[in-house]
Amino acid sequence: MQKASLNQIKLLRKLGQKKYREHERLFLVEGERAVEQVLENKLIEVHSVFIEETKADSYQLTADNFLLKKQIFNEISDTETPQGVIAVCRMPDETDPETLKNRTGVLIATDAIQDPGNLGTIIRTASWFGCKALLAGKGTVDIFNPKVVRSTAGATGSLEYCTGDLADLLKPLENSGWQVLLLDGNPGAEVISEINKTERIIIVIGNEANGISPKLLTAGRKRVMIPSYSDQKQVESLNAAIAAGIALWSVHN
Repeated sequence: MQKASLNQIKLLRKLGQKKYREHERLFLVEGERAVEQVLENKLIEVHSVFIEETKADSYQLTADNFLLKKQIFNEISDTETPQGVIAVCRMPDETDPETLKNRTGVLIATDAIQDPGNLGTIIRTASWFGCKALLAGKGTVDIFNPKVVRSTAGATGSLEYCTGDLADLLKPLENSGWQVLLLDGNPGAEVISEINKTERIIIVIGNEANGISPKLLTAGRKRVMIPSYSDQKQVESLNAAIAAGIALWSVHN
């Protein structure tokens, strides 16, 4: 197994920043199980794998492997307790709402979801429920952020995705008959399990602190909510990723 070159180390350091990920069209996947999964499912191209030198005998991976000194690996790692393996992967190309118009199923849309753990869990959950794509609205954390990727638990690349202004992403889909459900706990929202479901549904998950953006509250879109079954008022709202999971379950039943 070869030692990583200086140029490779420079690249690894750069890929911690969004601007370099976008320029290089590469991103990092860290952790034993996550790397194993991206290698197994072959949904994204694995460019190379870097292993911390003291753990070289722990990994038998089907990719170009390179060794990193422990100190350098720890500098590059995004975790408190590194597992000793990082893969450099190629970003899948974005899809376009026009290519999704005539499909059926469920899409998940994020309206400025800012917590990487939330977004990663939403992606993982959406993949579990067979969503066709992710629409990542402006203000949403980068889906290739290392913390997001880690939180998907290997599901990165399992969904097609579009990024941009969410209002612009939704418009061509709505014009083609997609039903937009805005997950909103404010008064007047319908219980999501009680609505009439269509064969084309988009579930929009709002920002953790502010909920759905006012500009998305337009005619023809349904505000839906997940009812509480507790008499206690200590809990004001559900976590965004948990709410996404319940909503996805609801529209499939």
